[in-house]
Amino acid sequence: MATVNFSVPDDLKDEFNAAFAAENKSAIIAELMRRAIAERKRLRQRASAIEALLHLRQRMPSATAGEIRKAREAGRP
Repeated sequence: MATVNFSVPDDLKDEFNAAFAAENKSAIIAELMRRAIAERKRLRQRASAIEALLHLRQRMPSATAGEIRKAREAGRP
């Protein structure tokens, strides 16, 4: 297992220690790091998906306002 050193403000350290006094702080930090990594991966996937959609949209033909209105109204009672 690796050891990681981070500098954090003293007040944050004190609050963390108070909030998790009776718990395994290393396990908590590890879980928080896992969550941060997963969130970063999700953000990158979203950005990639948006880029792919924008690229696809550039290749699609444009529709006029009338065509869009017809499509919205099609099949409505």
